[in-house]
Amino acid sequence: MKIICIGRNYTEHIKELENEKPTDPVVFLKPDTAILLKKQPFFIPDFSNDVHYEVEILVRINKIGKYIDKKFAHKYYDEIGLGIDFTARDLQSQLKSKGLPWEKAKAFDGSAVVGDWLQKSNFADVNNISFTLEQNEKTVQAGNTSHMLWKIDELIEYVSKYFTLKIGDIIFTGTPAGVGKVSINDQLVGAIEGQQLFSIKVK
Repeated sequence: MKIICIGRNYTEHIKELENEKPTDPVVFLKPDTAILLKKQPFFIPDFSNDVHYEVEILVRINKIGKYIDKKFAHKYYDEIGLGIDFTARDLQSQLKSKGLPWEKAKAFDGSAVVGDWLQKSNFADVNNISFTLEQNEKTVQAGNTSHMLWKIDELIEYVSKYFTLKIGDIIFTGTPAGVGKVSINDQLVGAIEGQQLFSIKVK
């Protein structure tokens, strides 16, 4: 099982981090050890003083696929979820400045929150799903999949050119604007269309 993450997939988030708009999806991986265990708190790692939350719509792959055409991509998932891509922003900035990979900042243990899953059939249109993240009961991120630069089926087509998709693989589809720092004792709550899918305590 692998976690495939997409960066810079929402225009406003690209602007807030002062990044260039990519011509292709930005892709990076997290190992399965990055998944935060259910009902466990998120512990801020000792190698960072600036860990950020990034809420994202998730897709779980339900069959093996390679070189998947966009028109068939919808057959490769039947569940939609919500999660957090925790990022050690200070460490990421150091690595990026040296032209080095991001893994230490993005793929550390516990850096991937995977909430509950919803059936895709619950949604009239997967390209029009609203989702939010609350930090201590204040909404800090609010997004909609209609604002993605590359929609879910396009991402599956693109990613499957490079990686064979297997049953259980999870795609993190990118985060909207509003990312920010987490602090000890924060409570992070994520919801799709108002339905809570995870609640995480920061320690």
